[in-house]
Amino acid sequence: MSDKELRTKSDKQSIDQFIHQVRKLPKQSDGQRGRLIFALDATASREATWDQACHLQSELFMATRDLGGLAIQLCYYRGFGQFKATKFVTETGQLLNLMNGVSCLGGRTQISRVLAHAVKETRAEAVKAVVFIGDCCEEPVDELCHTAGELGMLRTPVFMFHEGADAHARAVFQQVSKLSGGAYAPFDRNSPQVLKDLMAAVAVYASGGAKALQDFSSRSSPEVKRLTQQIR
Repeated sequence: MSDKELRTKSDKQSIDQFIHQVRKLPKQSDGQRGRLIFALDATASREATWDQACHLQSELFMATRDLGGLAIQLCYYRGFGQFKATKFVTETGQLLNLMNGVSCLGGRTQISRVLAHAVKETRAEAVKAVVFIGDCCEEPVDELCHTAGELGMLRTPVFMFHEGADAHARAVFQQVSKLSGGAYAPFDRNSPQVLKDLMAAVAVYASGGAKALQDFSSRSSPEVKRLTQQIR
């Protein structure tokens, strides 16, 4: 089997495992437009994937247009302590305009501020899910885990999408997702389809809950179908 085939197989297994985890989350049934925080690391190392996310962000809206839709807030950090959260938007063009107005700048990670912001937003009005895309972590782990646990108590799961192979980041991201009640999934910037599918899966969950995700996965790839059919 070639390296490309092995990578493709690994990508599919990552999506299968991710959807397996999300399927076990509590069902949402309030029928309201789901609020989702879309958080990205905008430090210098993230520039290529930021551009990729700009192209794929429409998946968040397209996947949920028949489920009542989403209201999405863009949240990012960059440079020397810069942290920004936009208003919630309900159309792909609005989100794309916000993302296109951002340039990546070198700096340290500020994941703790993302999580603390998510707590604040959730206490004001329920946030159905947080999507975070990043490649490393340069912060105290205990503080991140504490806030992630608080989000878990508030029923706001965090979905940590991890680019690259940094072992420390993987361990931290897995803990954050577990404590918040979310899920962890790795991806490769050279496999945009993986990120596209992961973003769509979380969007469906945030908009329609576990049942909607089950319906979504039933229309997905044969590999995803085979795995989800095993879930009780």
